[in-house]
Amino acid sequence: MTEKALIFLIDDDSQMTSMLKDFLEGHENYRTQSFSSAQEAFQAITNEVSLVVTDLKMPGMDGISFIDQTKRRFPLLPVILISAFGSVETAIEATKRGAYHFLIKPLKLTELLVYIEKALHFRQLQKDNMILRKEWRNEHSFAGIIGKSSAMQEVFDLIQRVSPSVANILIQGDSGTGKEMVARALHEIGPRKDKKFVAINCTAIPDALLESELFGHAKGSFTGAIQRKKGLFEEADGGTIFLDEIGDMDLALQSKLLRVIQEKRVRAVGENEDKPINVRIVAATHKDLKAAAHEGRFREDLYYRLSVIPIFIPPLRHRVEDIPLLAQAFLEKYNSLNQGAINGINADAMQTLMSLPWEGNVRELENVMERAVVLARGEMIENSDLPQADSMSSEALMSQIMGEMPTLEKMEQRYIRFVLNKTAGRKEKAAQILGINRRTLYRKERDYGWVAEEDGATEALLESQEVQETHEDT
Repeated sequence: MTEKALIFLIDDDSQMTSMLKDFLEGHENYRTQSFSSAQEAFQAITNEVSLVVTDLKMPGMDGISFIDQTKRRFPLLPVILISAFGSVETAIEATKRGAYHFLIKPLKLTELLVYIEKALHFRQLQKDNMILRKEWRNEHSFAGIIGKSSAMQEVFDLIQRVSPSVANILIQGDSGTGKEMVARALHEIGPRKDKKFVAINCTAIPDALLESELFGHAKGSFTGAIQRKKGLFEEADGGTIFLDEIGDMDLALQSKLLRVIQEKRVRAVGENEDKPINVRIVAATHKDLKAAAHEGRFREDLYYRLSVIPIFIPPLRHRVEDIPLLAQAFLEKYNSLNQGAINGINADAMQTLMSLPWEGNVRELENVMERAVVLARGEMIENSDLPQADSMSSEALMSQIMGEMPTLEKMEQRYIRFVLNKTAGRKEKAAQILGINRRTLYRKERDYGWVAEEDGATEALLESQEVQETHEDT
């Protein structure tokens, strides 16, 4: 026997709810529960409720407010709005806010019954569609990484084949493509999954401190070293260490890392004894390390030690067929986090998403979808809900610059400002995109008068220390 659909009836007119209750419960498919206020009904709603019929004008919470709040918690729950004060504008507003249909009192009960049946059928189709979407996405994902393109399928296959090995792996790809997710997948499906996965961004920590972070330090080895500190290599012993943006590592530190890889032993700063370690190294970079090695900016022997097995993640613009899957996944993620009521992305908006250049790759797409979920006015994300570019594209910028024929210095200033704007002032990411060291970026900001002298004091101190160390080495 099919379970009866539970319908909530909300109206401050008890005669109305009583009439609807008698009518609907006269059909074998429905059972009802009546409420005199929308607030009371809202507090009683659970996943068991199949549909709501509510009046528009009521004391306290009205029908529109009820829809707004209910759709955040139960986005698939259909709501039929009824009112004696009907107008075309009211009906349009109600459907925009998520009402399935709008009916004018006095109600024609047979007409109401038709719309209830249609609404419940539509709800079931939505549920079935959501299940199918999840099943389809699961078929095109691997260890939490989504992609149905042939390029990503090759990445998945490679992860599966190399994860059981102990070989060092170099993940290459533009910023925002998901290099850390690939590194975690290698760890989580491999034999080291029960041990630690330790990640560090080599750009985020100044070179003067990075050695201590990686290898640890002895008590009293430098000012501020009040106790012995275990390095990340020791923390990751038996597991995996992920060295993100390895291409930005200082050459002197590269030599020490090479020694650790070759000897499988680590020495903390200020200590004389080595400690054996058993760590799998996964490194990542958005730079061409082979070219950097040929130019003397990266140790060639370290490059070959790290890239025993290279994995390349293509940029999002080269795998457009992955965009709908990723966009839907992010929609569901931020719908849940924000208690949103977005049911999908309309065709025009999806076409727009698939036509954008995505210079920031998957990370940029995720940011766009988060913003769209928060700003969407209706149940579907439309073109108007997508963020408008607040600055021109890179191509348009370069075209304008070349047309004006500025000096090289002016061109550099404008491009650095453009990148800083695109990265919301995040200097670490801006430096990565510009292909320069973060200290260099700080220095250029000071030179151009964009920051006060004292704001860059720490960076300047680190820079002077680096120069001094370089002189001492030579």
